Amino acid sequence: MDRVHPLETHLTCTKMSSLMQETMVPLVYAPPFLLLLFFLIKFYYFSRPSTMLNLPPSPPKLPVIGNIHQLGPILHRSLLDLSKRYGGPLMLMRMGSVPTLVVSSAEAAREIMKTQDLIFATRPELRRWRQILYDQKEVSVAPYGEHWRQFKSIMVIHFLSKNKVEAYREVREEETEIAIEKIKKSCNMQEVVNLTDLFQKLTNDVVCRVTFGMKYSEGESGRKFKNMLKEYFDVLSELNFEDMIPWLWWVDRVRGTSARVEKVAKEVDEFLDGLVEERLRKQSTSGDDGDVDNSEDFLDILIKIQKKDANSLLDRDGIKGLLLDVYTAGTDTTTTVLEWAFAELLKHPRTFKKLQDEVRMVLQDKNHINQQDIDNMKYLKAVIKETLRLHPPAPTLIPRVSREDAKVMGYDIMKGTRVIINGWAIQRDPKVWDEPDEFQPERFLDNSIDYKGHDFELIPFGAGRRGCPGMQFALVIDEHVLANLLHKFDWELPNGGKEADLDMEEEPGITVHKKVPLLVMAKEFSS
Repeated sequence: MDRVHPLETHLTCTKMSSLMQETMVPLVYAPPFLLLLFFLIKFYYFSRPSTMLNLPPSPPKLPVIGNIHQLGPILHRSLLDLSKRYGGPLMLMRMGSVPTLVVSSAEAAREIMKTQDLIFATRPELRRWRQILYDQKEVSVAPYGEHWRQFKSIMVIHFLSKNKVEAYREVREEETEIAIEKIKKSCNMQEVVNLTDLFQKLTNDVVCRVTFGMKYSEGESGRKFKNMLKEYFDVLSELNFEDMIPWLWWVDRVRGTSARVEKVAKEVDEFLDGLVEERLRKQSTSGDDGDVDNSEDFLDILIKIQKKDANSLLDRDGIKGLLLDVYTAGTDTTTTVLEWAFAELLKHPRTFKKLQDEVRMVLQDKNHINQQDIDNMKYLKAVIKETLRLHPPAPTLIPRVSREDAKVMGYDIMKGTRVIINGWAIQRDPKVWDEPDEFQPERFLDNSIDYKGHDFELIPFGAGRRGCPGMQFALVIDEHVLANLLHKFDWELPNGGKEADLDMEEEPGITVHKKVPLLVMAKEFSS
């Protein structure tokens, strides 16, 4: 779940201007502020390393903010445009005072994530992440080291292994059946189905059940949970001055951003701490301190590991960090793949019919779909691959940092350089893909390129040591849900809408959803 948090750079010119207006320095502070600005500019422009370096090409920058003003609301598109104008496969930018390498080709990505993977295996240590992600005690954004290795091992063995993913099958089936019953009611009442909401609830309920042991989508508790998570993702997406221009830390205080982050972090911690405390009481009452088994949720497993392994680095904050990691990475990214896949199918009726014909031919009059059935749906797998190519859930992956000086494609990359891999740009590279902006699942029917981290032309889950370990967990949900919905219903746009009317605009965020919810009409299929 190399889910994305490449957030600090999402800033438009308009947004930057409004932020500056909000944070105008009072006149009494103007002289020291200007003096500090003078020395900063002097250092910025006239301090140079004594040796000549062969740095990657760069776009022109401004004092203090660097290249932030050149970024639009959709980061991956802005970075590609800048790379075409000023860079190429590698481009060096300044996000405030932070040197940032932008990677836009499969060859360069291979160099970073395979050839020199160990050098680029760590993450930025950002204040925002430390505040809201338990001092980065988890897997996705944890710095490279023993903590990360041990926590990743726990997650892979006890939550994401093949056996564990198979053990969650009953939960997937139950929640999919609940969604199908809701769609049937809409059919009977001839109501529009909001597939965006339906996919969000379905994936949320699956992940909550296997992580926490219960759902948080109904009633008042469900509303509070949903609002808390919305605030969580919002603050992660918000600009944080301190992580780009450290001496402007006070701007985050003035704007109220820091207070908002602290509030969200406190709410999330209270929620997770309550879950852990309740589970500890339950285990204490039942005397259940035995071995881990496949019927337990992830929270049970983590508590037992902590109790039984004296050498484990897993403390209480670590438990909460891992719970938050698997929940946030497992829901939003899974939802967005379903949303974009269905939208692309509606946009391309011939492709929709071809896939629906395959699903119904494999299943015929069966009500129950098993994994063997899905494995026989070659076109379904091609549709999902093409969706991941065109709409990777985290288009710029999670940033990396160089742990030491390095040379990449002949360029000097200094220690501490932040690295953004623009997977979205790589997966639409016309040098690799024919008609790269077109939705053509057929390209994967006789193509060995896969998304598992070995082919750097297709890297929706990243690659190398920091590749997402949860790809299989997410994709079995996506495959199961799509197969069921295409088997049991016929679909069309509301009010006789045509495919040309379907809005495919992207919504900025940690993961990239459709800006406009996906609304459809369903009709039950009878063979």
